[in-house]
Amino acid sequence: MAEYTVRKVAAPNTLEHRVYTEQNGIPISPFHDVPLYANAEKTVLNMIVEIPRWTNAKLEISKEELLNPIKQDIKKGKLRYVRNCFPHKGYLWNYGAFPRTWEDPNSVHPETKAKGDNDPLDVCEIGELVGHIGQVKQVKALGVMALLDEEETDWKVIVIDVNDPLAPKLNDVEDVERHLPGLLRATNEWFRIYKIPDGKPENQFAFTGECKNRQYAMEVVNECHEAWERLIMGKTPAGGVSTTNVTCSVQGQPSPFCVPVQDLPQLPPSENLPPEKIDASIDKWFFISGAAS
Repeated sequence: MAEYTVRKVAAPNTLEHRVYTEQNGIPISPFHDVPLYANAEKTVLNMIVEIPRWTNAKLEISKEELLNPIKQDIKKGKLRYVRNCFPHKGYLWNYGAFPRTWEDPNSVHPETKAKGDNDPLDVCEIGELVGHIGQVKQVKALGVMALLDEEETDWKVIVIDVNDPLAPKLNDVEDVERHLPGLLRATNEWFRIYKIPDGKPENQFAFTGECKNRQYAMEVVNECHEAWERLIMGKTPAGGVSTTNVTCSVQGQPSPFCVPVQDLPQLPPSENLPPEKIDASIDKWFFISGAAS
């Protein structure tokens, strides 16, 4: 197993903050260089943790920047935080993305009738341990929801850390409801209402909000992996995505965007600074009428 570590640049809660991924001390792209599958049988997947559970900062893999570090999203020049919609605090799960996946904005899904959102595939990890930013977790897929966000398909794959005590008992979506009752309903509610405090309407879902099963989830994973393969081989428009990588090949053919490590610019040194203070209003609870279903 490769050893993945992070390089933190600037203080959290600042515009300059970045979390880079390194493999055995060498900078890599978490989007492109971390393998999708963690075992030869393709039953265990790697996920990149972008947002630890219970936190509010909207962190994400930067598609546009070289080596795709994790950074905080910005709207109108300000750092973005999700608000607390009662009874939820921040994100309900370790939230992140599958490496080597891409929701192709050039393609309309036949069932959701909406194009991809130009991001790696989103992941909600429901295990008991709180992850850390940039962590590479080994997980198994359990199900998937299809959020329709501003006329784009935004899949949310439900997974669990393979080392979680419950992992042996959770193998498909019905197991989640059996052993973690209410979690899927809360997940649906969270995605439906979390933008309302910012003055936006509630989000919509395909499939009337149903969480599809593991088989369907893996089909989505494989479709998005194939879309990424087209992206990394230059066979489809990149849509502003930085495709620079240090390891990628598809069926033995090297990616045209693969760069020798020595040719990459020097990254800033790791700083591990304490976070900057944030506005106290980020901790406010919002009571949204009709949130409970």
